[in-house]
Amino acid sequence: MSTAWVKSTDSVELCEFEQRNRQDQSCGKSHNWIQQGIARINTKRRIKRYGSCRRSVDDYSRFFLHVDSEDLPRYYAKCREFAQIPDKLGHSIFFSDGLRKIDYVLVFSENLEDTKRRKNKDKVATESTWSTFSQDTIDLTKKEQWRSQFLANIKKSGLEIEEEVVEHGKKAFVFLKIHATWPVLCRYAEELNLRAPLLLKTEKSDLRNGSDSFLKYFGLPNPMKLTMPTEPLHFYTCPFRENKLHRFLGSENKDTYFTTIQRIRIVNEVLSSAVFGTQRKGEVGINRLVHEGVFIAAYPLHDGPYVVEKKKGVIKNPEELNPRQILYEYWARWGRWYKYQPLDHIRNYFGEKVGFYFAWLGFYTSWLFPAAAVGILVFLYGLVTVFDNPYANDVCEKPGKYKMCPQHEFGKFWDLYDICTYIRISYLFDHPGSVFYSIFISFWAVSFLEYWKRKCATIAYQWDCTDFQGVEEKPRAEYAAKAPFIAVNPVTGVREPMFPKNERGKRIATGLGLVFVMISVVIIFIFAIIVFRIAIAIPLHNMNMTRGYAHTMANLTGAGLNFVIIMIMSKFYEWLAQKLTRWEMHRTQSEYDDNYTFKVFVFQFVNFYSSIFYIAFFKGRFVGYPGNYVYIFNMRNEECEEGGCLIELAQQLAIIMIGKQVINNFMEVGMPWVKSWWLKTKVKTKKSKKQPNKNQIQVQEDYYTSPNEGLFQEYLEIVLQFGFITLFVAAFPLAPLFALLNNWVEIRLDAQKFVCHTRRVIPERTEDIGMWFKIMQYLAHIAVITNGLLIAFTSRFLMKLLYQYEYNWSEDGYYDFILSWAPNGTYSERCRYRGQRDENGNYTMFFWKLLAIQFAFVLAFENGKNPSPNFFSPAEFAAVKEYSMPADKASDALISHPSLVLISDIAV
Repeated sequence: MSTAWVKSTDSVELCEFEQRNRQDQSCGKSHNWIQQGIARINTKRRIKRYGSCRRSVDDYSRFFLHVDSEDLPRYYAKCREFAQIPDKLGHSIFFSDGLRKIDYVLVFSENLEDTKRRKNKDKVATESTWSTFSQDTIDLTKKEQWRSQFLANIKKSGLEIEEEVVEHGKKAFVFLKIHATWPVLCRYAEELNLRAPLLLKTEKSDLRNGSDSFLKYFGLPNPMKLTMPTEPLHFYTCPFRENKLHRFLGSENKDTYFTTIQRIRIVNEVLSSAVFGTQRKGEVGINRLVHEGVFIAAYPLHDGPYVVEKKKGVIKNPEELNPRQILYEYWARWGRWYKYQPLDHIRNYFGEKVGFYFAWLGFYTSWLFPAAAVGILVFLYGLVTVFDNPYANDVCEKPGKYKMCPQHEFGKFWDLYDICTYIRISYLFDHPGSVFYSIFISFWAVSFLEYWKRKCATIAYQWDCTDFQGVEEKPRAEYAAKAPFIAVNPVTGVREPMFPKNERGKRIATGLGLVFVMISVVIIFIFAIIVFRIAIAIPLHNMNMTRGYAHTMANLTGAGLNFVIIMIMSKFYEWLAQKLTRWEMHRTQSEYDDNYTFKVFVFQFVNFYSSIFYIAFFKGRFVGYPGNYVYIFNMRNEECEEGGCLIELAQQLAIIMIGKQVINNFMEVGMPWVKSWWLKTKVKTKKSKKQPNKNQIQVQEDYYTSPNEGLFQEYLEIVLQFGFITLFVAAFPLAPLFALLNNWVEIRLDAQKFVCHTRRVIPERTEDIGMWFKIMQYLAHIAVITNGLLIAFTSRFLMKLLYQYEYNWSEDGYYDFILSWAPNGTYSERCRYRGQRDENGNYTMFFWKLLAIQFAFVLAFENGKNPSPNFFSPAEFAAVKEYSMPADKASDALISHPSLVLISDIAV
């Protein structure tokens, strides 16, 4: 007699096949099919639970591999029936009765005396406390009234509440555990258009990797391939309707029909739309209550602990792990850094929004490999040929050859030989290889975006979330509460809250005005840093010890100060952008996220890139010449060193890009630990011989972790990085390498943050990465322009090429040619300065020829590369979203859309 499942409550009960057969035979069902299916696997192993009280339905996919296809629907329902398995170790996510699942937790603190007084008012049951207590609001504070009204309203909605109290000195921390009943789940499942399973997909997931297909083609082993103990299932689905419940898979068991993330979405919707005060004042939803301090936390529970018990470093039964442990063991820990990401598992635990983020981050990181490899080769080329550079050798040959004019009013004459080392180093960032690399990166950026578009369509199809934003997404709770009237949605035909377009347009215009004001503030700061850099360069240049490095030290100091200002301003503006976006009243969460993203990125673009644009395209171009210099506050305008501005640009890029990555990674590691330590300190209970309630452990453990702050900062960090490695890659070919190294670390840090160190995120549906993709498209367009301008005007590539063509192909005498003599009578001695001018200060014919060539090069560079090649026509791309499936399942699509052959046969 083989044991199939183990139920664990206070004592372990074995559920045997004979017991299940008797139960189902009484309902007129035969179990020959299930016995035959499970007989092919090791049914003698007892399936225990370590942490989660409910195994996700998709975790049972390993059993389906041995069941005939015609029995899959019935077998799926049976696995749903067995899914509710309590936890032996006490990390329970059930109410104290062991039956009702905890879907959400609310936490607030109060004086211990108030807690005892409140409990004495109703000793019958914790659930009924709120219905009676909410009516007695005479002596309550405003926050207590809000809390009481809120809890009474969510109870009226059908949610059930159980209370746990943790005493800490004279204070009490109250944990309210919330359970959604079946009527609530059905009602809100229809309102939210949740997808319900109709039929199991027998074909495998098409979320393959290009490297896997490549290695398989050549018959090579793939060390990156990840073998999971379970493989999630995929279904054909349709919107849930309660009157058609019998047609959906798994509908026989109401306790396990809705998945964990569906239950969390429903409860979160109830909490977000519950009114606790005046609706027109926006006194709606749990987020407002947490912001006002009425509750100190609101979160769904993790599925038990993430720590995996091992014997001698080996997991005895990996198929027995809960979903959180699976994610930690096979994805989040550092030992898995070289493995593919289990995207289906991530999606099933955190929702589509988090799944898309990690899919995009992994895809982008894999595409950084060729960019980083070529960048290293370009840099090595410059390193190998640096001492063969005839231009630097001309300067470094002997001192006293080029006597230079003073670089400021109180400066001295100086020798170009003093910055010989600087000129050699500048060659590393300004050589012919940089031109090739900028062209390569322009093509790389465009190709990456096009292939991600295709990958995104495939993922959206596999995860059944195509057209989610246009049809399925509902209005935000705050929008619905403040909208003044009801109207029919022209897309869905459903009556829903509406906000006047004219009023919203005025608010959006006002918000854009404030954005431009903040951009102006950033530009003022940049101007102040320029003045600061000029001011400190003067004393440094006057000292013999620092003369050769005066500009370098001034630039590094200014870059460091600029970085500090950038980080401070970015935090303030994110707060302001959030306030503005809420005030603008966007209908859906996707619209809200897109508008918030746009505001923040426009500001951050100016914040992070303005100083870089200044160095790349403006510094040293409005200086004048001896006897006719340009002044700012009685100080001569700054200019680039004789080695050119590209090395200064590389310094600025390195400080901002690498410094930002280091600080962000440190914050991601340190801040969750600090917040968790602080929460544990606040709620730490006194030592007691009494064992803690097992139902209380998981609730408190999740509270001790840091609140999850979402994905915005993660996207912002990587998209800004994408801008750094595309817009100015001609000046810093090692940028993709640093980005690749950072992203390797970033994936693990983000994975550990979501799995281990923060509370469970609210699972959200989406069909793409939103506004971030459009932003990257804009950056790819701008990158073509900036790299063309860098090569033409900032680099000396064209100047050297024209000199070789017209004067000396051997490159001898280059510096003697490009350095002009100061006009007679300007200084006491004859000296030279950088510029193509004659002795009267007029531009030479060489300057005008060079200018014409520079403009011609920019035009050729822009038009020579199409920044947005169309791999597919709009109709074909629409078909991608509709027919993204294996080749043997897409014959109709391939006939209508031949381009889809590429999609079906090639995995990205």
